[in-house]
Amino acid sequence: MRQIFLDTETTGFNANLAQNPDRMVEIGCVELVNRKLTGNNLHFYLNPERDSEEGALRVHGLTSEFLSDKPKFAAIAQDLLDFVADAEIIIHNAPFDISFLDAELARAGHQPFKKHVGSVIDTLVMAKEMFPGKRNNLDALCDRLEVDNSGRTLHGALLDAELLADVYINMTRGQDALLMDAGSPQEEGDIAVVQMDLRGFVLPVVVANAQELAGHEAVLIQMDKSSGGKTLWRNLV
Repeated sequence: MRQIFLDTETTGFNANLAQNPDRMVEIGCVELVNRKLTGNNLHFYLNPERDSEEGALRVHGLTSEFLSDKPKFAAIAQDLLDFVADAEIIIHNAPFDISFLDAELARAGHQPFKKHVGSVIDTLVMAKEMFPGKRNNLDALCDRLEVDNSGRTLHGALLDAELLADVYINMTRGQDALLMDAGSPQEEGDIAVVQMDLRGFVLPVVVANAQELAGHEAVLIQMDKSSGGKTLWRNLV
């Protein structure tokens, strides 16, 4: 399976402003094939044709002067689309990045991003399901999953894509054996759903020991007293 971890940096946080919309200043893609990094990565700095907002500049540190001689998105659009074609794309907080990709692609005369790729996985959604109620930004996940992010003083698209690959591998560790016998994936919207036949699995039956049975009986006796002899469990067995 070919997977691409993708991250962007932008001039701000709104790609859909009617006037002077925010633009991408960097895009990084890291390739994973059969859960192994290939080193076949893609990275561009981009001239956004506008200044970055102060808050965004503090995040990525990419000044207008540094970006002034970099290519515009239209010049690299086809290279990007060729690289991600038909792959499974993995992004942290995917709606944000895809909104910028779609806006840039539209300006360059291309179809929306998801039309070019196999599927999109949002690791932020995965993380919220695995760690409900906890902080699930990339730094928090690196700390929780023991991924070394000591070199991340500023956000960078390629570095963040590499960190995301490590985070994803740790989040999905141990799933290989389960997925080896999986059937063909079926598409539901933008999510690949794997249908699995579990009929071949033999589940162990653990019988309660004498101490556990005695404890269970004591609980039922107490329930009998509290309910005036109307314990539902007694009536069903």
